[in-house]
Amino acid sequence: MMRNWLVVLVVGLLFGCSRSVLDYQAEQPELKLEQFFQGSGRAYGVLQDWRGRQTLRFHADLCGVWQQNRGDLYEVFYFSDGRVDYRHWQLQLHADGRVSGTAHDVMGEASGQLAGNSLYWEYTLRIPYQNDTMDVRVKDWMYLVTPQQIINRTSLHKFGVKVADLTLSLQQLNPEADCSDLRQQLQQLAAGNEAA
Repeated sequence: MMRNWLVVLVVGLLFGCSRSVLDYQAEQPELKLEQFFQGSGRAYGVLQDWRGRQTLRFHADLCGVWQQNRGDLYEVFYFSDGRVDYRHWQLQLHADGRVSGTAHDVMGEASGQLAGNSLYWEYTLRIPYQNDTMDVRVKDWMYLVTPQQIINRTSLHKFGVKVADLTLSLQQLNPEADCSDLRQQLQQLAAGNEAA
């Protein structure tokens, strides 16, 4: 009898722990990517390996421009090891809350779902690794805490096993900012990578 209860408890814990972004449908303030990622922003992050040990820190400059449901989000990352990297997201918002996006270092298309104050999305990211590159699966949770602040928790997976965690704070700075300077910096970084 006791063993039956133990089995029920374990099964309940396993299946009861899964979460869906739709669980946060009623949470406020509502996350609208076209508002939060409009204009300039700043991000601060820490990467931890699978043991929880801090391996890398960074900050990033962000700037977004939107035309209806299509957005361009420009990101320049400054890492604690001296590396500078970039990403240009091309984002698409869908009427049912789905989000899709592409970037030069994202293999295929990122896809996710907005609900309430949250976004969950997944994609395969090509990252530098030991003088080469490696593709990792990214599972990304964003939570709008205030209209100008997002907390982002990300896990990176290889062969289905979690290999790292990323904790990120994003802040919207100026929704009226012009993105031309950051866009030009991305173009210079991209040209430098092609020449290397």
